[in-house]
Amino acid sequence: MLLFVTAGAAGTLVLSLLLSPWWWFAAGPLLALAALGAWDLAQPRHSVLRNYPLLGHLRFLMETLRPEIQQYFVERNYDGRPYDRDVRSIVYERAKDVEAEEPFGTERDVYEEGYEYLVPSMHPTDPPERPPRVRIGGPDCALPYDMALLNVSAMSFGALSGNALRALNKGAALGGFAHDTGEGGLSEHHLAHGGDLVWEIGTGYFGCRTDDGRFDRAEFAEKAAHEQIKCVSVKLSQGAKPGIGGVLPGGKVTAEIASVRDVPEGETVVSPPYHKEFDTPRQLMGFLAELRSLTGGKPVGFKLCVGSRVQFLAVCKAMLAEGVTPDFVIVDGAEGGTGAAPLEFADHLGAPLTEGLITVHNALVGTGLRSRIRIGASGKVATGADIVKRLLQGADFTNAARAMMFAVGCIQSQRCHTNTCPVGVATQDPRRARALDVEDKAARAHHYQQATVHSAMQIMAAMGIQDPRELRPDLLMRRIAPHEVRSYGQLYEWLEPGSLIGEPPATWAADWAAAHPDRF
Repeated sequence: MLLFVTAGAAGTLVLSLLLSPWWWFAAGPLLALAALGAWDLAQPRHSVLRNYPLLGHLRFLMETLRPEIQQYFVERNYDGRPYDRDVRSIVYERAKDVEAEEPFGTERDVYEEGYEYLVPSMHPTDPPERPPRVRIGGPDCALPYDMALLNVSAMSFGALSGNALRALNKGAALGGFAHDTGEGGLSEHHLAHGGDLVWEIGTGYFGCRTDDGRFDRAEFAEKAAHEQIKCVSVKLSQGAKPGIGGVLPGGKVTAEIASVRDVPEGETVVSPPYHKEFDTPRQLMGFLAELRSLTGGKPVGFKLCVGSRVQFLAVCKAMLAEGVTPDFVIVDGAEGGTGAAPLEFADHLGAPLTEGLITVHNALVGTGLRSRIRIGASGKVATGADIVKRLLQGADFTNAARAMMFAVGCIQSQRCHTNTCPVGVATQDPRRARALDVEDKAARAHHYQQATVHSAMQIMAAMGIQDPRELRPDLLMRRIAPHEVRSYGQLYEWLEPGSLIGEPPATWAADWAAAHPDRF
């Protein structure tokens, strides 16, 4: 009986279609849905579609829309991740040269455990007319550089589009702050507008490598002589993925990227997890000294995500043994960003910026080396309060990556690894990248940096501080229980200058004894 009914329905449908083509408007979508349902039942990959043909597609649709729904409709102003709406709004408003002010008071629970606040003074002062700069360059540096309090953190060509890099570099030129190239080599986009550059050298030695992936000293010396390159930074590790090398799929290795990185076009590029030019802390110091010589005396330092305190103390012992010190150390926190990283690495490896920064600062103070070495901090630095907190925790200057991306148009869609960035920031798709107007976004990067540093200076003035060197750990408070607040001066140990050289404090003695300049 069912067969006769089905045959009859089919015959009626065919007759209707023959009598009037208008029936196709109804029949066409129904036939397409029938075909899709048949495919859902037959396909082997998705069990939910086999059990729920057609309806099962709603699950995949909701998964696709979930990030946008979460960001725009669900999350509150202060609890979004990685950056909440309040922070994103501050960056957007400052980039547009709009006053970043809010009415009615804070939305945060100031009695929540973990809440932090800076200590205001009963006798505040006026902020200085010009923000101070930080002199980068130790006793072996012939060409020191004056670094701004906030700079563009490392982002490579390949991770970011050419237009995004041009906007950031022009913004750096307009505002007089530094632009880190990232480990992906030195491109024409970095050099297009004359902004000061920190050339980052990673484990792949991109832009200064031989055919077999070793460091090319002649090519490095030639490029490092460029007047825009003010400093050289050796990347040991990255906060979001310490201990793992980056991978650039062959599909993204265009002719331009291949030329910049000194790699074959169209082939997947893998950065090794370690440097081939050194195996010990002592050899690391020798490599830094060699780079400084090849640059003609420009500042040279290294970047790391802190892991073992013993290993960093071993580096300090190598500095003492060799009489060689980097001009700067950049501490990258585990909360730092990346274009792509395994979730386990991003979530579970490396010290957060607070612990990493305090460890490096203490180690250099305790070995009597702090006066020769400047410390940079990177990892979720976005506001004036962030800058002040990192300075009083031991940093001399700060770097920002994702906040600078916000300034040039990033909307935190988190599609950096897909090459489908909707605003042309983190993509190599020319059609998408053209959406980013370099002139407009360069002005926004400049405005954001200028306003954020000004905010930091206003906060310090409210604390009665005119010079960042006056900041102390006891000026940052943290609620550790409902009825208990402690300062960072109380929560963390702060070493006295040279205290590790003689008789180390009991809390550091075992690590100091275990550290050796000839092994990591």
